[in-house]
Amino acid sequence: MTLTRLKPAVPKHWLIAIAGLVWSAAGGMLCHMAWSWLRPLPPLRITGLIAAGLALAIVFHRLMLARIARRNMDRICTYADRGCVFAFQAWRSYLMILVMIAMGSFLRHTMISREILALFYTAMGAALILSSLAYFFLFWRVRVQGAPRPPSEDERPR
Repeated sequence: MTLTRLKPAVPKHWLIAIAGLVWSAAGGMLCHMAWSWLRPLPPLRITGLIAAGLALAIVFHRLMLARIARRNMDRICTYADRGCVFAFQAWRSYLMILVMIAMGSFLRHTMISREILALFYTAMGAALILSSLAYFFLFWRVRVQGAPRPPSEDERPR
């Protein structure tokens, strides 16, 4: 029995879907934590913090996460037919995830106000959800339209 038979391989379009689901779930978890800190505040304060978080989310999405998602999708599309179920992220991204989890845990145990944390958790959570949409769009493109590659620069939405 070879080790390749033990590798949990899935078709590459499912790797794209898994990546989108993981990014959405992580974003949803961060937004949920932010909401638990915002809920006791006055409505006007909640609105202002959420609006600021969403504006910051667009910046995070455009400057960081969209590029990472694009590289992941390009890498997945180079796979022949199937890939290991854990290959939806590059190994360096797993390291980045561990650092972000540790940083979030550290920040939650500091004296930083929950309002400020909620702002950044909303921003990062919404940015992850926004970036996950690219995965779902590519999944639909590959699965429904049969397109074997991600959209080119000219085809990408701005």
